[in-house]
Amino acid sequence: MRRSPRISALILAKDEARNLPFCLETVAWANEVIVVVDRSSRDQTEAIAKRGADLVAIRTFDDFANQRNAALELASGDWVFAIDADERATPELASEIRRLISDPDQPHVGYRLPIRSVVLGRPFKFSGTQHDRPLRLFKRGHGRWTGAVHETVDLEGSCGSLSHPLEHCTIPDMQTFLRKINEYTTLEAIKFSRDGRRFRMTDLALRPFWTFLKLYVGKLGFLDGLEGFIFCSFSGVSVAVRHFKHRELTRVRRAS
Repeated sequence: MRRSPRISALILAKDEARNLPFCLETVAWANEVIVVVDRSSRDQTEAIAKRGADLVAIRTFDDFANQRNAALELASGDWVFAIDADERATPELASEIRRLISDPDQPHVGYRLPIRSVVLGRPFKFSGTQHDRPLRLFKRGHGRWTGAVHETVDLEGSCGSLSHPLEHCTIPDMQTFLRKINEYTTLEAIKFSRDGRRFRMTDLALRPFWTFLKLYVGKLGFLDGLEGFIFCSFSGVSVAVRHFKHRELTRVRRAS
């Protein structure tokens, strides 16, 4: 008798005591649930993870790819499904994944899936979020994550698409938005510096406006109402902050 393929759900979490219980509930169907908790978490994330997951790793954050690969190293499933603590696997998506990996004739080793985002309390349909199709499901042994900030899977083999979305309850309020901007822009600036990228004044002067126009006009962010305007505006601001931080790091490097 053919053994049913096993699947490991991999979750990243930092200060996610509010979100993690709901995320864990939506991946309870997985054979193995692994949570990587940032060692600097200050709330009950670690305790919640230990109650609801099969394996928990406490790891000091260095970059997102390494966090996900740390979970991947612990996984034993034939397939891995990557999800963040503020995301939810809908029952429809869970059924689609289980049906797909059980099909011996399915042709791909990895799958992208759509994401339905809730930003500042509003379900977004535009602002660029409608194009999000990250690769979150793949056969173990056929992929690893690369990239310090906006990490991607380096997949060995062909990639397909799922039809049911992952729900993403991101940026619930302005305080969270500002905190994320600060954290992500710091990581991006450090990466620019490590990669030897030169600071250019045109990046600081022009890219923020281009980012806003691309999201608000080109990707129809104005149809997401006031929340869409705020999201697109602060996305442009984050580009300016990123390049200014890169400028600061460049000056420090030259002075040392």
